[in-house]
This record gives sequence, structure tokens and C-alpha cells, in this order.
Amino acid sequence: MEHWIWLPAEKYPDRQKTKLSCMIDGESNYSVAEFRREYDFGGREIARAHFRVSGDTAFILFADGAFLFRGPAGVGGDFLYNEVLRPEFYATDYELTGEACPALRQGVLPLTALVRMGSVRICEYSRGEGGFLLEGKVYFADGGEEEIFSDETWSARLLTAYDTPCEYHGENAADAPVVPEKKIPPVATVTAPIPPCEEHTLPLADGGIIRIAEGKNAERAYSLERTYACYIKVSVKTAFPVRVNVTGSELPGNCDWSYELNFTQDAVFYGMELQSVGEARVTVEKETDAPCEVRLELRASHYPAPLRAKTVTSDEALNAVTEICAHSLKYCRQTIHLDSPRHCEPLACTGDYYIETLMTAFTFGDLRLAEFDLHRTANLLRQHDGEMFHTTYSLIWVLMLWDVYRLTGKTELLRQNADALAMLLRRFAGYVGENGLVETPPNYMFIDWLNPDGINLHHPPKALGQTCMCMFYFGALKTAAQIYAALGETENAAAAKEKSAALREAVLQNLWDAQRGLFFEGLNTPTPEKMIYHYMPQNVEKRYYRKHANILAAYFGFFDEEENRALLRRIIDDDALGEVQPYFQHFLLDAVYRCGLREEYTLKLLDQWIAPVAECPKGLPEGFYKPTPDYSFDRSHAWAGTPAYALPLAISGLKMIEPGFRKISLSPSSLGLESASAEIPTPYGMIRVFVKKDDTAEIEVPEGIDISNEK
Repeated sequence: MEHWIWLPAEKYPDRQKTKLSCMIDGESNYSVAEFRREYDFGGREIARAHFRVSGDTAFILFADGAFLFRGPAGVGGDFLYNEVLRPEFYATDYELTGEACPALRQGVLPLTALVRMGSVRICEYSRGEGGFLLEGKVYFADGGEEEIFSDETWSARLLTAYDTPCEYHGENAADAPVVPEKKIPPVATVTAPIPPCEEHTLPLADGGIIRIAEGKNAERAYSLERTYACYIKVSVKTAFPVRVNVTGSELPGNCDWSYELNFTQDAVFYGMELQSVGEARVTVEKETDAPCEVRLELRASHYPAPLRAKTVTSDEALNAVTEICAHSLKYCRQTIHLDSPRHCEPLACTGDYYIETLMTAFTFGDLRLAEFDLHRTANLLRQHDGEMFHTTYSLIWVLMLWDVYRLTGKTELLRQNADALAMLLRRFAGYVGENGLVETPPNYMFIDWLNPDGINLHHPPKALGQTCMCMFYFGALKTAAQIYAALGETENAAAAKEKSAALREAVLQNLWDAQRGLFFEGLNTPTPEKMIYHYMPQNVEKRYYRKHANILAAYFGFFDEEENRALLRRIIDDDALGEVQPYFQHFLLDAVYRCGLREEYTLKLLDQWIAPVAECPKGLPEGFYKPTPDYSFDRSHAWAGTPAYALPLAISGLKMIEPGFRKISLSPSSLGLESASAEIPTPYGMIRVFVKKDDTAEIEVPEGIDISNEK
């Protein structure tokens, strides 16, 4: 039995239920409750305590007043079907030692949890009711052990000062402690296979402390060197009413978020919503001349990253790009991958997280978060019969599944997700029309963050999305054939190959302009009225020739290698084919690598990052070109960080011959730079490559990796 507790329904009838997501209508009944329990074992020294913790929708756990961690791990979720309960929720494993909590040595374990009910960001999902769970064991120095768990021996109280996500009213005294009520969760609570995120306090001038000895008002502004994913903490020492306003943004002059905090006595406010911070401003107002002290803490949060591989070249501007790519990636990795800590989009944005996964493989090396994302996305596919909001992103999940397998060598990843793969492919087979193309999908999104002729490529009409959709489907079928072959499922592999060949033939017949030697972006045939809705606009009559579909053709190896190279050369320098944002530059850079053009084009393409990073080195811009004049790009978007993957790949010339780095080949190149070095994390240790222009490369490969002469 799971040991869930919450505020008693008899006393708090209006603090029991909440909507499943902030993306749907309904009352959230936003509430923050405090749960306490001091375990006293009569001086019997505790060596360690191991427990699993969860909370709906968010929690912070403390031991003896000291912060331990936040949770739970995110469910994931999509923009679709948010009125449907997710199939499982997650608890976090944690081990506490006497070093982190000295009270354990005296046989005491004092625990406190702040638990928030109600989804605030669109990446958050609830079971529809408040709850807190802690269960585990205490291990004593004498070898004994004892179970602990949240139950009626804990105390609970409603923290009425936490009025809304952005307001704190200290004049509202917390309710008196009550006995919590046991809860029976509507779905299972699974232990997440990842550690909790780490937090550290960012350095601020004067420690973030504002002391007002006399007078009534004060204001401080803080500018960070970079953009961070942060939680806000404000501590106040006062005997009189004090109002504290904290605002923040990624860039100067903006206001992305704001907190209105009112204090009447010494107190601490813990923000429970992740914010993206490059700038922060604190305003303190009080009605008397009495002294007070306010301290702002910006608590930077990220998935643990003990390892950091480095790519360093003789070009300092390029080094600055790869550094900011790694930085932005680090703070987009929370308990799920995020597009950015400013947007906090759900797990459905697979295009972002696929790129972040490949960046991670060449930067931090720990792919457990990517593996977990694959499983959680598979749950979405299972729950909705293979459907996801972004149709192209659902196909990219297949690419991500294959590449994480290639990087880790874990065949069980493929086996555990094969049923979701089958659902996805079955759904897309139903979208194929009589002409052999993808003709009846629910939408053609997502292509790129651009607006050619005022048409939004987020959800374009057929004429601007069909060919890319067909290319992604073609790539998914080719990849599925490899997955089935790796699983020994020869019939499924053959069927996927047959479908990919048929689709290729249909694309060549219907979407290839032999005279121009280019694919156009889609047919101009009308879209049936019954299919029209916000994300499926009526088709247009203009035929579009752009880079996107042609990039994907080379990326997925639509032709032989020489023809793919010719196609890439044809489109890279052709300005008439339009712009490409950082997201699609990932596929272009990878296509260049796959087609053997890395020395010709890698640095040329990476040059596009140098100016925006030099202009604002705080974080990665979401795009190179504003889709509309009034659009405000964030400066924390990791999908723009593909140089952290593309550059070390191009320098090393890595080719995976057997999954999990069991057998590889390397063909280092300086790419024309005076010098270049790359580190690549592997399950066996770090590969290191150093190469000078017109000189022999130095290669260091860990024991256990077979180096082949194959190129």
C-alpha cells in the first residue's frame, strides 16, 4: 500500500481537488500545505535513511530545517488529452546521511515537506487531488533498521500565506496543525529512474541582502552573467509589515515574472515554480522607519551533471558558442527535458529533446534522463493509440529511440517500447492516401519557427508541410526497420523497409521537381473542409521551394551519397530558398556530416551562431530570425544548441559500428582550424581527440572500446 496523506477533507473540503493541468478549464484550488514528523529513536545513531518521496503537484523536502530536494519527477504529458488522467506518476528515491543531517547521529530524523496542489506550468500534471507520500527505512549504526512512512502520526497544516503562485500574504497566519487524512491514489506511483535535481544559490552582490536601517523603501537590481533556471527564495527579518516585490526576466528591460510578497514578521518564502532568470529586481516597501532585512536567493536548478566533456578550438568565438550551448542545455535538463525554463513546455516537444539528447551524449554523458523521456513518451503513445499533438515530433521519437539505443547499447530500450512504436506506425499508415503520400494527418506540424508569406510553419498548410511530413515518416520507417532488425523481428523489419520504399517512390513521383533538382514543400490540392481546424489551415495555391524538405531528403539518405551531396550543395547557398532556424539547422548539420561534407560546410554553418552569442552571451536565442516583428525569443532554448553535438562529432569523425561504443571508428579533422580538440563521454570513459591543421591527430580511447579502421 502507498502511504499518501493530505489535508483532512472534513476541515478543508475546498482543498481536495484540482484540475489535471493548467491547460484545461476548471479550478486549481491552489494550495500549499506543510507536513511534519520528527522521528526520535532515543539516541540510537542513524547511519542513513533511504526513502521515496512524492507530492501532488510539487514538493520541497527538508531535514532538520535544511533543504534536501524538490520533486516529483515530471509525468511528461502532451498538449492533447489533458482532461485524461496520466497512467502513472513518479516518486523520487533519496538517501540521507549524517553528513547532510547531523541530527541522525543523535538518533533523530526531523522531516518537513512543503507540498503544492495545483499545476502552474504547462509541463506539470496532477492526479486531480492533493497528496504527499514518504516511505522508506532508517538504517542504524548498530545494524538494525526500521520502516518510516507518512501517516496519521505526521502533522499537517494549510499555509494560508501562499495565496497564489505569485503572491504571499504573511498577514494570513498559518492554520493550526491537524491530523492528516490517508489517501488512496487513483493511479500508481512509480519510482523514477533518475536522481533529483541539484540546486545551488547563485552569487549576488552583498549576498542578495538588503538592509534598511532607516527610511521606508529600497531597491536592488541584479544582473547575472548568464541565464539560469531558478527557484526564488526570499527571507525577511522584520517586526513590522514589509512588502517585497521580486521581478525577473532573461534580458534587461523585460518582466517575465513577478512575485508580490507581504511579511509581518520573520519568515521565509519558497517559490515553487521554476523561472528563467538573467536579471532580477527587488523592491522593498514598509510603512515605518523601523529596520528590516530582506535576502533574495536565486536557487539554480539542474539535473545532476558531474561530468562535462569539452570541445576547444583555436577559434575563441566558436568556443564561446559551444560553452553557451552546454550551459543552456544544463539548465533545460530538469526532471524532464525542457525546451527552455521560460516556456517549460511538456514532453511532447520531442524535436527539442531529441537534439538535447544528442547534445548530452557529447557533453554530460548521462543519458538516463533521455531514456526516461523515451518511456514517458511511449506512455503518451500507448494512452492515445499512437497520437501526439505534434505529428512530426511523434515520428522524431523513433529517431530518438534508435539513437539512445546506439549510444547506450541497451537493447531493452527497444524491446520495452516496441508496442508504442507499432501503434505510431499503424496510425501513420492510416494517413497515407491513394497517391502513396501522407495525405490525411490531423496537422503538418511542427516544421520550423518561421512565417513565410505570413503563414505559420508551426502548423502550416499542406503546401508547406506535406513533404517534410513524408520525409519524417520515411525516416521513421527506415529507422523502425533497423529497430526491428536489432530485435530479431525480421518480418516487421521487412514490412517497414517495404513501406519506406513505397513511400520513397510516391514522394519522387509527386513531390520532386526533376527540372529544378529540388523537392517542393507539398501539393496544392485542397484540404477537405472536414479536416480544417486551427492547426490544419486550408491549403494554398502557391508552390513553395524551400530548404526544409531538401535538408531532410539528404539527412535521411533519400538518394545515394553523391546525389545527397549535390542536393545539399544546391540548397545551402541558395538564399532564394528561404531561412532556416536553429532547430532545422540541426538536421542540416547532421546531413552535412552524414554526406561527407563536414570539412566543407561545418564551420560555415556554425558561423551563424557567433554573432547572436557575441551580442548576448547570457543564453541561446530561440531563433535567428523573428517569425513576426513583435515576437520575443527566449534566451535559454537548448534546441538551438546543436553545435555542442555537431562540432565534436565533426572534429572526431566518430562512427558507431556497434552500439554502446563497443566498436567505433574515428577520423579526426581540424575542419581547417589551426587546432581542435574534442572529448566524448562513453560507458567506458572519455574519448579524447586532438588535431592540428595539416598534422597527425592524437587519439585517446578507453580500454574496452574496439577501434576499427572502417571509415
